Amino acid sequence: MPLLSAYLLVTHGSSDPRPQAGAEQLAQLLCQKLRGEMLAKTQELTETEILTNSSVSVVTVREPLVGTACLELAPLPLHEQIEQFGKYAYSVGFKHIQILPLFLLPGVHVMEDIPAEVTKAKQNLGAKITIEVRPYLGFHPQISQLLTANLNSFAAEAWILLSHGSRRPGGNYPVEALANQLGVLAAYWSLPPNWEFQAKSLLIQGKRRIGILPYFLFPGGITDAIAKSVKQIKQEYPAVKFYLAKPLGTNPALAELILDLSRE
Repeated sequence: MPLLSAYLLVTHGSSDPRPQAGAEQLAQLLCQKLRGEMLAKTQELTETEILTNSSVSVVTVREPLVGTACLELAPLPLHEQIEQFGKYAYSVGFKHIQILPLFLLPGVHVMEDIPAEVTKAKQNLGAKITIEVRPYLGFHPQISQLLTANLNSFAAEAWILLSHGSRRPGGNYPVEALANQLGVLAAYWSLPPNWEFQAKSLLIQGKRRIGILPYFLFPGGITDAIAKSVKQIKQEYPAVKFYLAKPLGTNPALAELILDLSRE
């Protein structure tokens, strides 16, 4: 039973090496999960065939293929990265590629830029290989469970869910929905309300233990800037405890959500 798809994880891209390192680690975790699934299915199929047939079956398992690509700040535009990956995938026996956008919001990049780049790649690759764009990572309903684990790690009275934010109409709806689900305030790095505004509103309510939950995949320049701003507000309000959680990061649970989206 061969694997049917090769997988390409697409990130925004950054001059900071940490997000790319995180994406590559996720690709490795995804490979491990795919390999385990295929071995289990192959064993199950082989055992069934041995029971039902007098001859011994030979089942070929193709090694999983998972790559990474960047929308911006890469040596090549995304469509050329997809084309290179597609040609290699085809050379080792894959005829289908799943594009998995590692984005948390349905902003311009997810809804316009990536589809446009995929269209270019399809035109250049032709009909020999099919390309399918899967739902963006933040679309998965269980993303909230990963955030809840962070909330439970600190003794905060109130939390602020801090997202990058999107200027695309409707792009921030998932953040607002998550914030409501978790019982926290939503804030944005790139547009109002920012997290300092929300923190001061909590101070007015009498909260003295405030948590900031960065809704970002990996550490990088923005999470460093968030940490710096938290340090500054601690100096402004020394009697208040501010807790800064880590971004989602690379872990098996996140890899499982990505794999789950590939089955949608």
